[in-house]
Amino acid sequence: MTTTAPVQTPTATAGRTPIASGLLRQTVTGLRLLLVLTVILGVGYPAAVWAVGQVVAPDRANGQIVSVDGAPVGSALLGQAFDDPALFHSRPSAAAYDGLASAASNLGPSNEDLLASIQERREAVAAEEGVALADVPPDAVTASGSGLDPHISTAYAELQAARVARANGLDESAVRGLIAAATSGRTLGFLGEEGVNVLQLNIAVRHAAEG
Repeated sequence: MTTTAPVQTPTATAGRTPIASGLLRQTVTGLRLLLVLTVILGVGYPAAVWAVGQVVAPDRANGQIVSVDGAPVGSALLGQAFDDPALFHSRPSAAAYDGLASAASNLGPSNEDLLASIQERREAVAAEEGVALADVPPDAVTASGSGLDPHISTAYAELQAARVARANGLDESAVRGLIAAATSGRTLGFLGEEGVNVLQLNIAVRHAAEG
């Protein structure tokens, strides 16, 4: 005669049901995993990236701050407004050069307000530089995608050379030499176009005018 062993049912351990014990173990495991990942990804990884940046490219990692006579005047990575007629002007900014509001205008190429503002800028630049409307380059009248581009095209820099030279009592050829010195080449030698860092160029102009 064959007998069947009785089925054993789970019993509570230390006042907890098996389901509660399983949930507790999963919760504790999840919290441990959260703590480990927080330490690794929230502390270790950022610290490692910061350390590598300080070793490999400390200048860029720290914002590439530009100083004059020991005082910071800006960053070589961020554009800023220059309204002084004796200085080179940056390209327009839809974000008013605010690093915390970096953005484009999001206006389409057929937007009437955008077209009107471009035409207004083109006329203003042409009048200030004493050139024809057709000679005004695109970056003189349009903002970059970030609104913080620190560079202008060589064409726009060359367009402003005569005005800056007159305003500072400098020879125009000398100013064009400063433009060439502040011009950076294409990325990897073939990506993008050459650009002129406006902040660095204006610092060079000030030094030339004072010297």
